[in-house]
Amino acid sequence: MAEATILSDSPSVASAGPESGPESGSGSQRLLELRHLTMRFGGVHALNKVDLHIDRGEILGLIGPNGAGKTTVFNVITGVYDPSGGDVLFEGRSIVKRKRYQRTKLGIARTFQNVRLFSEMSALENVMVGVDAQHHSSVGGAILRLGRQRREEREAHERGMELLEFMGIARRAHQTARNLPYGDQRRLEIARAMATRPKLLLLDEPAAGFNPAEKADLMSLIGRIRDDGYTVLLIEHDMSLVMGISDRVAVLDFGEKIADGSPASVQADQRVIEAYLGVPSDDEDLLASTGPGAPGDAEHAEHAEHAEPVGRAEPAGEG
Repeated sequence: MAEATILSDSPSVASAGPESGPESGSGSQRLLELRHLTMRFGGVHALNKVDLHIDRGEILGLIGPNGAGKTTVFNVITGVYDPSGGDVLFEGRSIVKRKRYQRTKLGIARTFQNVRLFSEMSALENVMVGVDAQHHSSVGGAILRLGRQRREEREAHERGMELLEFMGIARRAHQTARNLPYGDQRRLEIARAMATRPKLLLLDEPAAGFNPAEKADLMSLIGRIRDDGYTVLLIEHDMSLVMGISDRVAVLDFGEKIADGSPASVQADQRVIEAYLGVPSDDEDLLASTGPGAPGDAEHAEHAEHAEPVGRAEPAGEG
């Protein structure tokens, strides 16, 4: 793929963007599809017959209460878990039998809830690791410093700097990753994921720990990432961010999809409101009008003992 020029006053990552897929130009817009996806841990259904899709060039927000199964979806897509049932199709082909590195080469990349960087490597080196995922030099070629290896290393350095510039952290290129401010570590992890030239970028709570100004910058960044040709699947608890940047929003609750549509339609969906509040809508109004000592307080206390908790139980680390 031809390399594009990067303008210093308006950084772009077109040169490091996703490769054209096998269906490009065929008119097909479906990039990823989950069909009746099921994931069981013992007797617990983390996902139960979930149907979901994302089209090329789309930003899809995936939301739900804690433990609803959102991160489990990411883990199944990327091959961390083998599904108990159902199928995962990428560009129309099943990938459930593919290894994790094979899915990366196909064009799937992700970030994590908790930042995972090579802490003793520089910011630039971290991104170059991502670039290397698509290189073809052999071990022998690297040892002997053959022409292909030298060329790929030079290209990795150039593309790494382009991505750091795009993220606004080029000045941190030679700083050790563990010494970067938290917000820059988050941006570095996104840069490393983008360095693999993904067709689908999975962002797992990228705004976690950000202040309002940083969240606003992140919204702008995700928009620019999509504008450069990437498709984004986003897990995020900040509703203003999700609703402000997503083209479409899907909602999970107890491992099942309960809503899928435009941000406005999802916000107005009664099942979504009940899932987040943990109580039926009728009780929401009643509880708002009562307080300690108010008439009927004992009745509501009894109801609270039987109400479903807002948090959901799920394997450690899942969201």
